[in-house]
Amino acid sequence: MSHYSFEAVIFDLDGVITKTAQVHFQAWKEAFEEYLRMLQVRDGRAFKEFTHEADYLPYVDGKPRYKGVQSFLESRDINIPFGQPEDAPDKETVCGIGNKKNVQFQKIVEKQGAQMYPSSINLIKELRRAGIKVGIASSSKNCQLILKSCGIEDLFETRVDGVVSVKLGLKGKPEGDIFVVAAHNVGANVSKSVVIEDATSGVQAGRNGGFGLVLGVGRENNVKGLLENGADAAVEDLSQISLEWIESWFKRRPCSLFENWQSPPEKINTPKDLQALCPKAKINPYYLRSAKEGFSGNKKPVFFLDYDGTLTPIVSRPDLAILDDKMRQTLADLSGKFQVFIVSGRMREDVENLVGLKGVFYAGSHGFDILGPSFVMVEPRAEKTIPLIAAVTKEISRELAGIEGVLIEEKKFSLAVHYRLVDEKHLPGIEEAVNKKVVSHNELRLMKGKKVFEILPAIDWDKGKAIRWIIAALGLSWDRANVVYIGDDTTDEDAFRMIRTRGMPVLVAEDNRTSCADFRLSSVEEVKKLFEDIINNG
Repeated sequence: MSHYSFEAVIFDLDGVITKTAQVHFQAWKEAFEEYLRMLQVRDGRAFKEFTHEADYLPYVDGKPRYKGVQSFLESRDINIPFGQPEDAPDKETVCGIGNKKNVQFQKIVEKQGAQMYPSSINLIKELRRAGIKVGIASSSKNCQLILKSCGIEDLFETRVDGVVSVKLGLKGKPEGDIFVVAAHNVGANVSKSVVIEDATSGVQAGRNGGFGLVLGVGRENNVKGLLENGADAAVEDLSQISLEWIESWFKRRPCSLFENWQSPPEKINTPKDLQALCPKAKINPYYLRSAKEGFSGNKKPVFFLDYDGTLTPIVSRPDLAILDDKMRQTLADLSGKFQVFIVSGRMREDVENLVGLKGVFYAGSHGFDILGPSFVMVEPRAEKTIPLIAAVTKEISRELAGIEGVLIEEKKFSLAVHYRLVDEKHLPGIEEAVNKKVVSHNELRLMKGKKVFEILPAIDWDKGKAIRWIIAALGLSWDRANVVYIGDDTTDEDAFRMIRTRGMPVLVAEDNRTSCADFRLSSVEEVKKLFEDIINNG
């Protein structure tokens, strides 16, 4: 049993554990240049060398094999059929070239073998001794072959590689699928798990998966690139990091936004100074900026706001959380200058009626139901669970009917059991009843908020994933939009993890508690003051 706050560490393979990145480059170079020389002879196309810096790192490194082929060929304006995974290595298709690379790679490994980074193996063994779950997630279909050749297959409790990805239909990097599945396989929450990657597409995948820490390993002098693409921190070798450093990261606390408006926090609010613990670890510059810097620059803000506890104070009953006229007018003024989305656990229609502003857009039920300026989206997997949620709501209502103060709120895509008004002696019974329902239905999961148990569909979707979907639907990118998310509850942590290192996550809380947010506002009144300052100066 581990005494650490984090539960699992998921490693990439090539370039993190094994010294196979150069072998992959060599195999890609041989496969691509053979094809490029054929085009030179057949079509008269000028030959241009496939290089590590200009071609391998930006277009191929870390990506699934066929996606890497497509990406590189597109960079050279070469269009050929995708083909089939069974294509022969000499067939002129994306799959054929990818298979040619695989043949070349296996020949090199068989001839030379695969070497390991001792520091990485030492860290894995240290994690296992500490009771931390360890998994491996790789785009490579040769992952198991390489692990066996190195004699380290037994060090990992799960393996999600290119073979598993095809079998399960997982999306490749920069999507976070393989890392999320690996964390789930070892029984860990992604919010309490670490991804360790050496490729830009890999750190993007860790960020998009919503992991608690994304650590880059910059062995190719690419520390800066890893940080720019979403790594929370980066090192040149895993000997430069410690379990104590990781533990301290998970205990970070947001800084007061107004106190740090002009000046950046010196020690980024950790119980122990991260820089002192591991001096060679490079922290993402986003964590070292002032609050004012977060709202400045050329990127126009896009605001995502929780409702309860953010725009209105927390009250004893959900139906009493009424937006006051002054906050409504401030929101109207804000939406007149910037795009504003309310992202709430409430049903979309409910929060839409409570806010009552046409210039504001809404995402309800933790992002399962989205209404934007030119789009409507209902998460299809969540929609299938609506009948089950309705049935469980009736069952829970009957079972808890005799408990005074309990409030059962059916929210179409989820079910909330509020216990703010309940005598504490009834809490164990309520939690047991809720847990039984979740355990008896694989389609459901439990989420704990402020004085509430919420039963939701057991799918990889949350406020953070919803925000990423909206950004794409708006036709924006992270480097063009300054995404600001303000929220107060545990459900908002998913959004904080999604946007940090590329946006502005802000917690609303009186106490300075542990959070994935960068900054903190102490009250709804401070939220309003921030809006007024931005309206007047934006």
